[in-house]
Amino acid sequence: MYEEMKTRSVSPENPTGEKGGGARAVPGIDTLDVPLHETTDHLGRGWKNRPFISVKAGETVELMNVEGPGEIRHMWMLLWDQPQNDGVPRGGILRFYWDGEGQPSIDVPAADFFALGERFAEVTSAVVSVKPKNALTCCWSMPFRRHARVTFTNTGAEKISVMTYQITYVLKEIPENAMYFHARYHSANTADENPYVMLDGVTGRGRYVGSVLSVHSLADGWFGEGEFKFYIDGDGEFPTICGTGVEDYFLCSYGLSRYNAPFSGVPLLWPEDGGLRSGCMATMYRWHITDPICFDESIRVTVQALGPIGDSSVYSRRSDIFSSVAYWYQLR
Repeated sequence: MYEEMKTRSVSPENPTGEKGGGARAVPGIDTLDVPLHETTDHLGRGWKNRPFISVKAGETVELMNVEGPGEIRHMWMLLWDQPQNDGVPRGGILRFYWDGEGQPSIDVPAADFFALGERFAEVTSAVVSVKPKNALTCCWSMPFRRHARVTFTNTGAEKISVMTYQITYVLKEIPENAMYFHARYHSANTADENPYVMLDGVTGRGRYVGSVLSVHSLADGWFGEGEFKFYIDGDGEFPTICGTGVEDYFLCSYGLSRYNAPFSGVPLLWPEDGGLRSGCMATMYRWHITDPICFDESIRVTVQALGPIGDSSVYSRRSDIFSSVAYWYQLR
């Protein structure tokens, strides 16, 4: 059956996404605060006059503010002035608000939302990709019924001189049983939180669809013996779903290997020795697109920080830095 849809896209060149609303900036009037405007102002209106924005330290900019019903299908961003060969700045927060709600359904550092950890690494997967030089892309389906608003806050100490983005969406009717997309970030030293809690406090009906976990090891020895546990619909002490180890959940075995695949991957493993020494960093993703974890009342997701310390063959509770993003859909 034919489904009536109209494609729209917001960007610095068309901030409202309106039909016929692109490339309208007037050189010398609308471009004075635009990075690199002097390179094209002389060409006149319509010639790449507002391809970028800049974001001051502490400033929040609105990337999208449109009426529904509709569905975001694609998002691309360039967040940093220069290629990130080593450290990844986490000083920027993405927030998505559905249907006029005051609290965001997505509230995540931008880098982590695109499956980046503390160091830059290419990501190639079914719904998220990261390419040189700092091209961040996601294709999660994000329906909204009345309104969608997306903001970016520069929480860093420095101005972001050059930033750009494009969010493509379709205007269409949204079924009553369509679920809203959510994502939540968390970080902790597992000396203070073990098991580490990736997601808690979610009630209602929904589907868990993805995990990103970054680990910064603080001691020699393998950090990945801990089990992922999914507590579903009121589970008490014991979970309904329990895995066999961190690397197993991310579809590796006997340690981690750096790889990218459609539904799972380890884009970052530094240094590439299997993650056995203090200071090791790893970032892993697992998308439950073909195997969503469904819940009717509630869901809670934890992972143990467990493994041998140093040369010991005995497993111990470990003290490492975990940071994560949990992705899920729910009706509310």
